[in-house]
Amino acid sequence: MDLSIIILNWNAADDTIQCVKNITAWQRLQPNVWVVDNASQDDSVRRIAENCPTATILSNDENLGFAGGNNRALKEILHAGDTPILLLNNDAIVTETTIETLLHTLRTHPQAGFAGPLLFDTAHPDRLLSAGGQNPVTHYQSHTPKRPDTDTPFAVDYVPGTVLLASAAVFRQVGLLDEQYFFSMEVADLCHRAGKAGFQSFIVPTATAQHSIHRSGALRKSLYPYYVIRNRFLFLRRHYPHNTALFAFWVAYSIALAAKTALAGKRATARAVWLGLGDGLRGRFGNRNAQFLGDA
Repeated sequence: MDLSIIILNWNAADDTIQCVKNITAWQRLQPNVWVVDNASQDDSVRRIAENCPTATILSNDENLGFAGGNNRALKEILHAGDTPILLLNNDAIVTETTIETLLHTLRTHPQAGFAGPLLFDTAHPDRLLSAGGQNPVTHYQSHTPKRPDTDTPFAVDYVPGTVLLASAAVFRQVGLLDEQYFFSMEVADLCHRAGKAGFQSFIVPTATAQHSIHRSGALRKSLYPYYVIRNRFLFLRRHYPHNTALFAFWVAYSIALAAKTALAGKRATARAVWLGLGDGLRGRFGNRNAQFLGDA
């Protein structure tokens, strides 16, 4: 196989099945597809197995999050060899040509550890969602929404995990995703660690992909803001442990955001921000979904 692809599933068999079918329709690349189910509470595993017979399915007994879920497959892939590895959201759409372009970038840029495409909104194809990631504790907005004025691959702080092609060498040298993040910023952390080891993260403007962000809209009111706020403090602890100015800034920012969302009547988001701030300061990391989703 010239490529390994990891797709996470969590109670979204329809998305995962369609994602795998899109890949199996490719004509030139013959990727080894790994589907990791993060303890779905529905019949996802059975349905995916029935509809995606060529995929390797790993079923977790508990939700390991984005980091832990991908790590389980990464360990298997790295044990087997050194193929490039694509982390792919099940609600993202990529073409074979896009992945070939990313693979070419890895091959022709010796310093490249990661490559990713421009990400567009599936519902609004002209709307650019991301032209790469920025350091999440030195920027308000971690995803760059500005369309680049070049067709040449350019370096960024990190490549979003929605569509992330990585060389096996990165993981062998700097390690896997940090599971303490559970969800959000683990890829920024990985790329940051890789950058210190000499690997660069590239966005390739001639490669594009689509992301269906509306499918996870309900989670964006509580779960997403919680992890984004909390994990900034984990990123600070990992990489800026003595920068009191940055810590103070993000505390003040979080308090202001909680107040703003509360005044706007967005109580779920305000609560998520407060919880994220509290857990971030107390060092409570890992899976905290139970605060929002019961036993999920």
